Amino acid sequence: MDRPHRSFFRSRAFLFPLAIVVAFGWFASMATVLTWALEDDAQHADAIVVMGAAQYNGHPSPVLRARLDHAIALWQRGLAARMLLTGGTGEGDAVSEAAAGRTYVMAHGVPDTAILLENEGRTSSQSLRSAADLLHAYRMHSVIVVSDPFHMLRLEILGRRYGLDPLTSPALPTPGSRRLFRQWGTLVVESLKAPLALFIDW
Repeated sequence: MDRPHRSFFRSRAFLFPLAIVVAFGWFASMATVLTWALEDDAQHADAIVVMGAAQYNGHPSPVLRARLDHAIALWQRGLAARMLLTGGTGEGDAVSEAAAGRTYVMAHGVPDTAILLENEGRTSSQSLRSAADLLHAYRMHSVIVVSDPFHMLRLEILGRRYGLDPLTSPALPTPGSRRLFRQWGTLVVESLKAPLALFIDW
């Protein structure tokens, strides 16, 4: 066998076990994301942090409404004294996601004095980092983080990086939206993003 052929087979012999390791790590990450999506760790904390989502002229989108309804239910259980709503203003919008959330939760019984706003973040990491800074200013550290199920693992990783003690509480999809187990695209994306959140902001 000449040298080019030997080099080819040696490279394949190296790449195959590498591919096995990468595939195993990816499936392990996917399983962990799914585990976090199915577990609700909500218990008494300093604040409930609601991750933002789209709003339309001050009215929460179905995704944001599901998160807010879940947070309101946690509030009604008396699990936290404060609710921090996140989410900045999208391109072309006049109202931030946090402000739309504020109007909604106040209409459902949460007093304005209990609400904190983070209305600058455009990504999950930006919103959660700013939320952490605000909470630290109030000497608060333990939080219940509310978002979509497949976001939970990444948000817990980011929250710990930002000095919070996060408890994840997924807001299940509304009846009119896709079923959780049909959202495989989101699961795949989060299985890639979550491990990287240990090192970078997403």
